[in-house]
Order: sequence, then C-alpha cells, then structure tokens
Amino acid sequence: MKLSLCPQPLYRFGFEDALDQAAALGVAAIELPVDATSPWVDADALARGDAQRVRAALDARGLALSAVSNHREGQLLLGPHHRDTDAIHDGTPDEKAAFATTRLIRTAEAAVELGVTTVVGFVGCEDYARFFPWPDPDGWASMAEVARDRIGRVLDRYRALGVSFAHEPHPKQFVYNTETALECVALLGAPANFGFNLDPANLLLAGVDPVVFAQALGDRVLHVHAKDGESVAHNAARSGLLAHGPWERIDRGFRFRIPGWGDVPWKRLISELQLLGYDGYLAVENEDPVFNPIDGVRKAVRELAPLLPDGGREPQWW
Repeated sequence: MKLSLCPQPLYRFGFEDALDQAAALGVAAIELPVDATSPWVDADALARGDAQRVRAALDARGLALSAVSNHREGQLLLGPHHRDTDAIHDGTPDEKAAFATTRLIRTAEAAVELGVTTVVGFVGCEDYARFFPWPDPDGWASMAEVARDRIGRVLDRYRALGVSFAHEPHPKQFVYNTETALECVALLGAPANFGFNLDPANLLLAGVDPVVFAQALGDRVLHVHAKDGESVAHNAARSGLLAHGPWERIDRGFRFRIPGWGDVPWKRLISELQLLGYDGYLAVENEDPVFNPIDGVRKAVRELAPLLPDGGREPQWW
C-alpha cells in the first residue's frame, strides 16, 4: 500500500507548483479530478492530447496517478434532478442523466489517455428519503431498475475501455452502507469492472464500521480515501450526525477530520485491507475544519506512513 493525495488542498497553486508540493509532502501519487470545475485539467482536454503534458509533469516528480475522479458530474446519473443540481448542469431530469453519462464516459476515456484503470466517483440517488422504510417500504428498491440501466450502460463502455468504476459510498448516494453495496453488486450482475472507493469517514457518517465494509466487499475495494471522521459528542447530543448548516460550523455533530484526529480505527482498517490482499493506494483527503490545507495533509501523511505494510503477507515463519 502507498499514499496518494486528493489534491484539492493544492488547488490554490498552479499545476506544476502543486505537484512539487505533493512530492515534497511525501505521497507517491495523486487522485486527479477531471470534472469541468477542476482548475488544472478537464476530461475533454485530456482526450484531445493534454494527457501527454500531465503524464510528463507527474513523471518528472516521480508521482503516479492512483485514480481519475469525477464526483460532481457523476452525481447527476441518478440524481437528484431538481434545482439543487442545476449548478452542475441545468436541464430536465433526462438531460441531466444524459450529461452525467457522457461525462463519466469521457472521464474513463481520459483515464485511458493517462494510463489509469480506475475511475472514482459518485452516481447519486433519486431521493435520500427512499433509504427509509417509511413512507415507502420499497423505496430503495424502486430506484433499482433505473440504477441498473444507467450504471450498466456506463460500465459497458468502461469495460470496452479496460477501465473499472469505483463508486464512493456516501449518504445521498445509491450505495451508502454495506448492505446497499452488496445489493448493488448483485443488482448489476457482479461485473468485474465495478467496485468501491472506500471512504471510511463517509461510512462513519452513515453509522457503518469501515472495517466491516472492507471485509464484506473484499476485492471490490478498488481504491481507498484516507479521510477520518469525528462524532463530536457534545454537539451530536443536540444535533445528531447529519446536522444542517455549513460544514465549517464549530457546533456540528460530525466533522470530517484528517487521519488520527477522528474515530476511524486506522490500524484495524489497514490490517483488514492487508489481509484482503489490497495493495493499492490510500488517498489522503483533507476536509478538516481545524487544520489548514497543507498542514492537515502533512499531519495525515506523518500519521499514516508508519502504519502502511512494507511488502505483502508471507506464510507463517515463526
């Protein structure tokens, strides 16, 4: 296992300067967002030849790509398709879904140009209320047919390109816990190029133990985010974990944190990933409201680097 970096903390810098800083921080790779809001690259430009520039810049610094990502535009595949997502793409529900399909496929094409075989992203969900048994006990299942069709068509194109899609479980996604992850795999017919980006903080927010998720999904874990989460007891007692309002509120019941400052059991999680044979990347994602962007990444790398196994498992030697 190696460390990667979700580079949003470096967006304030130009691409070349940001890569210099990423290398200096001690990570081995970056996860590269390619949606239209990225200040560095766009999937369309990569498909037109910009990938060569990106690859050269990474190679010059000894950095790899752990994955290409598109969360923002992928959200529109399943929704919601009302005004909350107009800022991503304004149109009818069908137009928004078609836009997401096009952009997710273009993201896979960009990944091919960059020599990457994993795309990380969201697929959204029709309505968060459907996760609950009331008022419709079959609410989640009622989304299944559309999800199977839309995700399946994207995966067909990914398969032709030799790319896998790692759906990131999160509240307000079609997959948000261990049960829906297993059901989604079965719903899609267990395609070989479909799996998950395990973000342990997102799972904590949904009340799920990320170690249990990892064990249940096994080799379906295609990529991992190194992001922590904290249930703030003195705030959660009033507002719960899904409190409304800005993320930077100091009285939120739940905060995303850098590794080591939250509730994720990193030694247990890394041990489980090692036992499962995961030899990919842990991409540090700093959405911590306490530490500044660079300081948070630096602390996260210092926390995680000593915990990563050096090499694979061996037969009993004692």
